[in-house]
Amino acid sequence: MSKVGATVVHRRYVPYAHAHYGGNLVDGAYSLALFGDAATELCIRTDGDEGLFAGYSAVTFHAPVRAGDVVEVTAVVTRQGSRSRTVDFTCHVTCRGTPEAGPSAAAVLDPPLLAVSATGTVVVPAA
Repeated sequence: MSKVGATVVHRRYVPYAHAHYGGNLVDGAYSLALFGDAATELCIRTDGDEGLFAGYSAVTFHAPVRAGDVVEVTAVVTRQGSRSRTVDFTCHVTCRGTPEAGPSAAAVLDPPLLAVSATGTVVVPAA
């Protein structure tokens, strides 16, 4: 059965505790960790196993992720081997804090802002 096209979507609020740099910027590893979580769920749903992340063939940082953002991570199987799966990932900022409007103010971004994209490979046990 083909697994190509299988998709998982995760959303998460980025807490201020994860701010790593000036301007409340979050390090790029934050998005990569979310990609790993999405890949794990994708493997469970498609193969009944958590699988293992083998590596990335591409990672591009398009825009910053900041504390106070709401991000949406999508993982899509784009190629299926006997044990490997190629997965395309995106991380979009869907909401962003707007402290200039007030200490707890925030806005929905329409359209969402592409922050990170990547392609990776996961492996699962033989059927």
